[in-house]
Amino acid sequence: MRRKMKEINYETLGRISQIISSAKNPADAASRIVHGLTEMLGLKGCALLLLNRRSKRLEVAGSAGLSQTYLGKGPVSAEKSIAQSLSEGPVAIYNVEDDPRLQYPHQAKAEGIVSIVSVPILLRGKPLGALRLYSGQPWEVTQAEMTFLQAIAEIIALVLDNLRLTHAYKTAIEVLKVMRPVMRPKRRTLHE
Repeated sequence: MRRKMKEINYETLGRISQIISSAKNPADAASRIVHGLTEMLGLKGCALLLLNRRSKRLEVAGSAGLSQTYLGKGPVSAEKSIAQSLSEGPVAIYNVEDDPRLQYPHQAKAEGIVSIVSVPILLRGKPLGALRLYSGQPWEVTQAEMTFLQAIAEIIALVLDNLRLTHAYKTAIEVLKVMRPVMRPKRRTLHE
């Protein structure tokens, strides 16, 4: 049986882009992304996982439709949990019960997850994390659906980078404001 994703079109892409781009900070962006995708695409759940380069783990930045039990199942290794997604591109898992690429297949089944799509979030060719989409029904991902999801992942990467740069810019302005009185030259008066 093929799971039918809700219709994908330019309107859907525009709505998702608008939701993502209106975020004010990374946490807000992650929440908006996963809730918007879950609702608009008719998914069981969605998670935005960001790569911690030191620990080589994928950390949940935002999730929707997934239980705390599933989210707390254990550390998600970037090298064990659908690892090909970060190095080789998107991965679609039709049946979580019989796919060796999953780190926690029993927990996925207990959560009611049947199929998973993992799309890398890349910026300038370097992985930032992964967008994971979870279906409660078998999902044979079409090329059009995968292309759509890759476009969403690219938008996410740009928004996260923009939010990071905006935060750095605001921090730099605050530092300069603090330093301004110290750096301001003393004005000379006519009597000096």
